[in-house]
This record gives sequence, structure tokens and C-alpha cells, in this order.
Amino acid sequence: MAEAASAAPLLRGLPDEVVIWEILPRLPPKSILRCRAVCPAWRRATSARDFLLAHHARQPALPILDGLNTVGKGIDIITFDHRSADQLQLQSVARLGATHHFGLEASCDGLLVLSIHDMSLGFAICNPATRQYAPLHLLYGSRLLGMYPHSPTGEYRLLLYLSSKIMHDEGEGASYIFTIGSGHQPRNIGCPDAKALIFTLSTLFRGSLHWHMKQQESASSRIMVFDTTAESFRQMRAPVVRGFGNLFEMDGMLGLSIIKDEQTSVDIWVMQDYEGQVWTFKARVELPIAEIRVQFGKFVDFWDVVAAPSDVDVQVLVKTDEWLLQVDTDGKLVASFHRRGLNPTQRRLKQSLVSHTFFPTQEGYVVNASPFI
Repeated sequence: MAEAASAAPLLRGLPDEVVIWEILPRLPPKSILRCRAVCPAWRRATSARDFLLAHHARQPALPILDGLNTVGKGIDIITFDHRSADQLQLQSVARLGATHHFGLEASCDGLLVLSIHDMSLGFAICNPATRQYAPLHLLYGSRLLGMYPHSPTGEYRLLLYLSSKIMHDEGEGASYIFTIGSGHQPRNIGCPDAKALIFTLSTLFRGSLHWHMKQQESASSRIMVFDTTAESFRQMRAPVVRGFGNLFEMDGMLGLSIIKDEQTSVDIWVMQDYEGQVWTFKARVELPIAEIRVQFGKFVDFWDVVAAPSDVDVQVLVKTDEWLLQVDTDGKLVASFHRRGLNPTQRRLKQSLVSHTFFPTQEGYVVNASPFI
């Protein structure tokens, strides 16, 4: 535990233990950075690694939206505060551009992996809270399946799929593991079936990456699981459903949202018993299509639907050409935001000021500089 930086308390009338471990960890990252300008004692207290870990643990995991920023090719990273039931709250946490066409690929412990579409599908990693950015010099043609912390080593790793053609190997493609900051080429772990994971999103839950896999020829489905400690694959049962599904974590359980092909309703399932692989149907959210058309244009015939989980509930985000709409689990339209090109995602951001040694080791590393705006 960090010791008090001086004999004088950080805040008069309060023990430093309360200030450092109960008050400051609840502040957003920008407020912590401002605290460092108060005096050397505040800077030392808010820069200690144990404090930064405690601060990260107290931050909310908020759904991420992304959109084309006003300067052109870049990307805006925006969080959606689902904790407010009566008002849609959006906050811009990072703006990158206009050097590349960026795409959001993964989020883990406050770190974001971005694809760079105008550089032969390269990748970069950034921390919006610390404004650190570095290209990741991966093999050309790799597809990102997921990102995870490897608990035995403390390293951050990427799970990739590379085709045999790219690797100049005979036979099928395979899964590869890339350790960020290691300087080594991705390591082949086999599993050519992982190619199917390219088309769905991963969810990190209980130390494993999970993907919902729809069986095209029937209504049955399964979940592919990648144990991030053993770094091996297995399968789990999923509900027998029809439609496009995404996994998420909610209230300490694995959840599954199923969006019907016509995108007029969302079914929510939760895995009540993870070890027993027992799923329970939670709710069906019927979207207020008639109300949406009355308020936002009767000719609205196209929208994207994403279930945005909170810690205890699910909000449904509906994106039309010019509007982002929030619908609660009762199917009630509760908020709207007018902006073109604002896209809801299944990913969540839990901001972090924890420093990582791999950033400065990367060629092209910058902090508080372009491509950050």
C-alpha cells in the first residue's frame, strides 16, 4: 500500500487512506491527471502502480460507439453511459485521424486494438486515457480473433488467424498467438477451424475468450472457447436459437443477445450455471418500430441493432442513418442522439492509467501526438 507522500495530509480533515483508496479511485482518468498538478505529494500518490490498479478496478465498463470524425478518415471513440436511465449520455474519449482509415477491433483493460485499412490491414494499439499509440507490426493478412491478458506471464496477447497462403505453408491456415512487445513473430497453435471465428466477436469471460457460432444448416448453435491460460480451444453448449448472436458479460454471468433477421426484436439469454452450461431465457425486447418511424422519419427502413449490456441490465441501441436511439428492456424508446455515422459496438471500455512497458518498445510509438487529435 502506498505511504503518505508527506506529513501533511492530502486533504485536511481526512486520513490519506480514505483519500487514496476510497475517494480518488472513483474519479475519471482526466480528473486523476488534473490531481497530479496540485503538488508533488498528489502526483506521487496518484502515480503509484498499486493506486492505478485500484483506480482501474473502480472504473465502469461502458459500451463503445465509434464514428467517422469530422476531419475525414479518422475515428472517434465514444462511450455510452448506460447507468443513466433517463438520459442518453455520450462522452468522447479519443479522436484519431486523419492519417488512416481506422477500425475498432478489440478492447481489453483500457487498451484498444485498431485496424488500419489503408496499410494492407495493419494493426495498432492505443490507450485513450494516457494517449499512447503504437503500430503493431504483424504479418500481412492476419485477422484478429481476440485480445487477452496472459495471467501466468502478465503479458498482453493477440489471438490471430492467418491463412496458409500468407504463411507460405502447405495445407490449411491456422491460429497464431502474438505477444505484444515481445519482438517475436506470431506462434502457430494450429486449429484451422478458427477461421470461422473471423465472422463473430469474442467476449473475455472467466479468463477465456468466447464466440457464439451459428450453425448455418440448422437452428442449433455452439460456443467456441479459448482458455487464455492453457491457450487451447474447447466448445460449450448454446441455446437452440435462430438469428445473429453476440455474447457479453452481465451481472457476473455470460449473456447472449439474439437479433432476428428482420431486426425488429432482440432475445436475451443468460447462462445461469456456467459449469453445467445451463441457459435461461431472460427477455424479448420488441423494438418500437412504429414510434421510431413517426418520430425519426416514416421512410426509415434500415437500422443496425446492438444489445449494450450494463452490470445488471441490457440496453438496446438502434442506429439509423442519422440517429442513435436507446431502447430499454420493456421496448420503450428512452433517448435519442442526432449524429450521422455513429456506430454502436458490442465492445466495452474500462479506462485505465496503468502504464505498460511494451508501448515504448514499439517502432512508431507516440504519446499525446498524432494520430491523436
